[in-house]
Amino acid sequence: MTNPRKKIILNEILFWKQNKLLPEHYCDFLAALYTEGADLEELEPVQHPKQAVLPTEKRKMILLVAGLCMAIIAMLAVYFTITSLTLILTIVVGISACILFIIALRMAHKQHLLAPAFHLLAAILFFSMSIRICTTYFSGNNIVLFCLIAANCVIWLWSGLKMKLLYFTVSGALGLLALIGYYIINLM
Repeated sequence: MTNPRKKIILNEILFWKQNKLLPEHYCDFLAALYTEGADLEELEPVQHPKQAVLPTEKRKMILLVAGLCMAIIAMLAVYFTITSLTLILTIVVGISACILFIIALRMAHKQHLLAPAFHLLAAILFFSMSIRICTTYFSGNNIVLFCLIAANCVIWLWSGLKMKLLYFTVSGALGLLALIGYYIINLM
């Protein structure tokens, strides 16, 4: 135990055990290897420096506020009628939707609690942006609108199946069924 490197390693193992970074039996095994059978609790714990990371609650709040701001921008883009700002708002909403979708994908891989909220906000932003583009550039053309809504539903269905998200799978399937039903009823 006189070796300073051994002491550093044992303190790290103790830190891992206390903060549950590794399963307890792994830590015990590693400690037994380095202490040659002595107990890990005999070591005095070393204080680790605080990391420069925002607290989890603060990060959640920042992400939630950012998502809400993007949703408000999307709602403004849908209801904004000044033609000179239409293209700018459409671009802002499109970029916001892409950024939000990327953030949601990264958070989903980490099993974060806010990931479903970001998925839904990204889907709403993308849907509102695509409807806004359709009403701006293809005004009165119902075929383009129908195809655009169908494409959004297919994207939701594909995303739901690929990422195993039930709410996207169900909404995509129900949206496609509603579109097919609407088309059949109007054909008659």
